[in-house]
Amino acid sequence: MSSYIGAIDQGTTSTRFMVFDKSGRIVSVAQKEHEQIYPKPGWVEHDAEEIWRRTQEVIAEAMEQRGLRPKDLAAIGITNQRETTVVWNRKTGRPVYNALVWQDTRVEDAVAEFARDGGQDRFRQKTGLPLAAYFSGLKIRWVLNNVPGAREQAEAGEVIFGNIESFLVWKLTGGIQGGIHITDVTNASRTQLMDLKTLQWDKGMLSLYGIPEKMLPQIRSSSEVYGAAQLATVKDVPIAGILGDQQAALFGQTCFKPGEAKNTYGTGCFLLMNTGGEPVHSKYGLITTLAYKLGDKPAQYALEGSIAVTGALVQWMRDNLGLIQKSSDIETLARTEKDSGGVYFVPAFSGLYAPYWKTSARGVIAGLTRYANKGHLARAVLESTAFQTREVVEAMQLDSKINLDVLRTDGGMVENVLLMQFQSDILNRPVVRPVVKETTALGASYAAGLAVGFYKDFEELKANWAIDHTWTPHMEEAEREEKYKLWKRAVTRSFDWVDDKTQPSSKSAQGA
Repeated sequence: MSSYIGAIDQGTTSTRFMVFDKSGRIVSVAQKEHEQIYPKPGWVEHDAEEIWRRTQEVIAEAMEQRGLRPKDLAAIGITNQRETTVVWNRKTGRPVYNALVWQDTRVEDAVAEFARDGGQDRFRQKTGLPLAAYFSGLKIRWVLNNVPGAREQAEAGEVIFGNIESFLVWKLTGGIQGGIHITDVTNASRTQLMDLKTLQWDKGMLSLYGIPEKMLPQIRSSSEVYGAAQLATVKDVPIAGILGDQQAALFGQTCFKPGEAKNTYGTGCFLLMNTGGEPVHSKYGLITTLAYKLGDKPAQYALEGSIAVTGALVQWMRDNLGLIQKSSDIETLARTEKDSGGVYFVPAFSGLYAPYWKTSARGVIAGLTRYANKGHLARAVLESTAFQTREVVEAMQLDSKINLDVLRTDGGMVENVLLMQFQSDILNRPVVRPVVKETTALGASYAAGLAVGFYKDFEELKANWAIDHTWTPHMEEAEREEKYKLWKRAVTRSFDWVDDKTQPSSKSAQGA
């Protein structure tokens, strides 16, 4: 019997292949970065073919590390950066344009155009999502309208769409030689094209956005056997789980009950709360999304607070300013000062996501004095992640009517002790880090494992979850509230930096 389960974790900046044993411990891992392409301000692209090459390389490397053969894997799960949009030719297998990354803001004009009739929330009831540049639907529309011949080929069924997971599954299962064209409910829910209740593509949305239905993947559950890998290194291993990265982290943190929540600290921050079998429509700037669907069981829903820039701000300090050599150096630099020196950094590089949804916002550094230095700036960079998380926690409590007693965390930034302590301080509640911090890949492996009987049930998965460290708040109440008040003031300074062509229609555009 196969002893391990594999997971492809295709993220915004890198791709990993991880192999887990039955207890959820990492057996083998390989990771490679891919290029971030910035053709114009606000435009962010990836080369989908490069991502496919990196995927093949990390699978081969991780399998070789432990001398693993395909028969050693019971199944492979896939988790992915969501909303990043690939349109490719099914005959050649080549994308017609670079992938449009979730952070990309080139469709702002289209957002404004659709918001003029019905406001920013006009599609919320049906799709769970506000009008924003974030989601895939308008990105598909942009490709069809701007790449010569793309629309005609799409209408002829030659050009097809998928978020990254669809592209990888198609490639893994044969590509031009019969690759399967599917997505799961969690990724489909990020397109603004799927009806939240029926879990099918909505013909009204497709008509409005001008997207031919024949170019869309079939929507499947998050845990079932979709097909077999044709790649030599994992030949005939079942592809059996797909979850968007944040839903995968929720699953990996075993948040299976309504009210259980986690926050993932990666390129951005994403706080998800399981809300059970019915969608909860937000009044405070969150989005309604699918949490997961296991086989033919009923779908489970979640509320999500999406923050665009957290870990990406650390990378910006490294790559654009050269103030640190590697991302982990941010903590060392921040520890050269005892506080931020009154400096606040609002990283609205792609506008503001939850709870504001302001595409017109841009990044600001506030509170600068002659006293401020790079150590203070490094502190402000880390603190901005914690402040943004508090804003989302407050919105989530208002929407769900559930008070979060503890915040479960995961992702790369949870290794930063300074950040985690400040997060606990500014939230005034415990912050917990699990033993296995890479819960995104773990969640994908769990979904795949359940589909093939490698895991029996939720109880078996819950038994794997264990706490590595807990941070508790030490900050005085007066200091906490003063810092938060100044943060909120700094956020308002980022508003309307560019002409805002949309009019806020509800609390969701204005914040909690």
